[in-house]
Amino acid sequence: MAVFELTNFQLGSLFTTYGIIAFLSYLYGGALADQFSPRKLMASALILTAAGGLVLANFPSYTVLQVLFGYWGFSTIFLFWAAMIKATRNWGGEKQQGKAFGFLEGGRGIVAASIGATGVFIFALLLPKEVSDASFEERQMAFQTVIYVTSALVAFVGVVVFFCLTQEDDNTSNEERRSQANAWQNIKTVVQYPAVLLLILMVLCAYVGYKVTDILSLYAVDVMEFNEVDAAKVGSYQMYIRPIVCISVGYFADRSNSATWLIRGFFVLFLGTLLFSSGWVAAPLSGFFIFSVIITGIGTYGLRSLYFAAIQEGHIPYAITGTAVGVISLIGYTPDIFMGPLMGYLLDSNPGIQGHQHVFMLLGGFSIIGLLAAVQFKKITVKG
Repeated sequence: MAVFELTNFQLGSLFTTYGIIAFLSYLYGGALADQFSPRKLMASALILTAAGGLVLANFPSYTVLQVLFGYWGFSTIFLFWAAMIKATRNWGGEKQQGKAFGFLEGGRGIVAASIGATGVFIFALLLPKEVSDASFEERQMAFQTVIYVTSALVAFVGVVVFFCLTQEDDNTSNEERRSQANAWQNIKTVVQYPAVLLLILMVLCAYVGYKVTDILSLYAVDVMEFNEVDAAKVGSYQMYIRPIVCISVGYFADRSNSATWLIRGFFVLFLGTLLFSSGWVAAPLSGFFIFSVIITGIGTYGLRSLYFAAIQEGHIPYAITGTAVGVISLIGYTPDIFMGPLMGYLLDSNPGIQGHQHVFMLLGGFSIIGLLAAVQFKKITVKG
């Protein structure tokens, strides 16, 4: 926000642009994933995403940023998302969906934390010891270096995916592949499954929780009075919770069922919202703040590791997995559209802790809805 001279609302609006293009991409990207190799789709998406970083590194105008975020909505969703989920479901087989998606989400967490830590290291290296004394040009140079490093990593992974991901990611038979040609018929088939509506609700509510974690670093600055580098460390270190939670929850879910752990995840997330919305988490209680971040992270990341693993329990055929992911994501990821500007409005209208309390109260409502959906999902999918 500082180096691009953006307000909270403007930053939220950029994510809304991303979310709108992503919204339009989910459904058609899902159908695409049922017809083409995940290897080619994922590699292309990564390289195109990295190319956008070169534009960002030149600090373009707000208008260009709107176009860039829309471009990323296409590259990361239309080409990538459903292909990745389908490949993961195939990898997990019949009995290890929890582990497969747990390792996927946990692995993503390790990468995110590593890149976040690299960014913090670069900031600390290039900025003065007293961060508040850094000039505008010094801040821009530091952030530009972070962008270049991140873009290079994303492009490298794209090349690795293209050459190293095998064709074993697609075990669809020829007969199934022919049935995939009619994308609209597949969409009609998917929406008839009772579990799909409940999965949509659970993904929607869990993703609201994930979007709210974006403001934890801002909470550290606004409420806990951390400096920018220490606040960035909070945002980075919370990612280390992710692999531990995701892999553990995935393992336990395979020993029982995903539905039970989805219920527990929403309950823990609700507890986290109570802590933050109460107003008790404030300076100088930094230890209590870290504890609250951990509770919220356990709920959020536990849910993220399971809601697509539950597709198997919903008895949705593998051949139309991409379409199912597209339909579920179409509504489930709409927080990409509305949560950015909504959080920005609440924070700008109520400076300090009050704005943050309002955000977490909103999340508390979504947590309850998700909990009720998870209970119903268990009723219709788990026998006995």
